[in-house]
Amino acid sequence: MSIEQFVAQSEGQWRSMRSAHSLAFRQFEDVISNIMIERLPADNQELVNFLLSVPIIPGTISSPFQMTWEAESDWEPDDPTAVSQGTCFLVPIPQTKRTGLLMRSKGYAESEAVMSSYSFLDDGTFILKSVYGQSIAEERIWFLSEHVRCRSSVLRTSEGSGILQTSFSSEVKRLAT
Repeated sequence: MSIEQFVAQSEGQWRSMRSAHSLAFRQFEDVISNIMIERLPADNQELVNFLLSVPIIPGTISSPFQMTWEAESDWEPDDPTAVSQGTCFLVPIPQTKRTGLLMRSKGYAESEAVMSSYSFLDDGTFILKSVYGQSIAEERIWFLSEHVRCRSSVLRTSEGSGILQTSFSSEVKRLAT
């Protein structure tokens, strides 16, 4: 699979059910999310502004996209009805057909821009590795069918020696009605 195929297959609205285990807090968490993934044209003004703020040569990017999410968690100690939401740009920079870099305007584990590396396994599984200031995240995404995908993640300490959190998500694409 190439990054262009992956983005095309990911595009759309997804309903996600995620279970996470925070080893650091000895807490299990269930999260229900709505995720919207949409490809962006290269002349999208917000994307252009983001690209001007990071060290990326625009001609090297392929299939930039935006991800927007809204999530409800059963682990919100202050307000159980709280909804977390956000949006970020993801800008792939292919190096080969199966590997490259991915600039994220907001990271998965820490709320900061991050340059991640990605690769594809022979079976099409997408692997994303991100090194943040306080942690290292590895995410895996694979498609079970055209409309069903799974995602897992492991969050480690910045030295990589301890596991802070693990999660597994099953995601179903909403079909247009």
